[in-house]
Amino acid sequence: MKRTVPAHPHAIGAREDRRAAAIAMGVDEAFIAALVDRFYAAIRTDAELGPIFGARIRDWPAHLAQMNRFWQSILLGAGNFTGNPMMKHLAIPGIGEREFAHWLTLFYRTLRDLAPTEEAVALVGGRARMIAESLATGIAVHRDNDPDLARKMELPHV
Repeated sequence: MKRTVPAHPHAIGAREDRRAAAIAMGVDEAFIAALVDRFYAAIRTDAELGPIFGARIRDWPAHLAQMNRFWQSILLGAGNFTGNPMMKHLAIPGIGEREFAHWLTLFYRTLRDLAPTEEAVALVGGRARMIAESLATGIAVHRDNDPDLARKMELPHV
């Protein structure tokens, strides 16, 4: 049986501070929902990424809801996301640094169109790049056995 350990009061306070800071920048649930909806609309029509997503996602409303929970957890500390993004991405043959770089380019474009402040662009864009780099690196290590792991990923910055 899995035992739940209560969060330490300091951790709770830190999470609440991060949430308040994000909301002060204009990064709230409504912003995240708009970003997710517009970004994945762009993905679906993208010549490179559209087919990758289209081959795997059968229920777009469910996927968008999952992505909303993911970004709420990342940006607001919501803790309402369950899943294993690394395992999902490892299962996609051929996906790698190039696709993540393109994903980031589309994400940044959408983010700049919607973000209410430059601080929001920096926060959300920074987190997106960190996630893309982590997934691309994990794929290089675990799926591709990349012998040149010391090199830095060439992913765009916001």
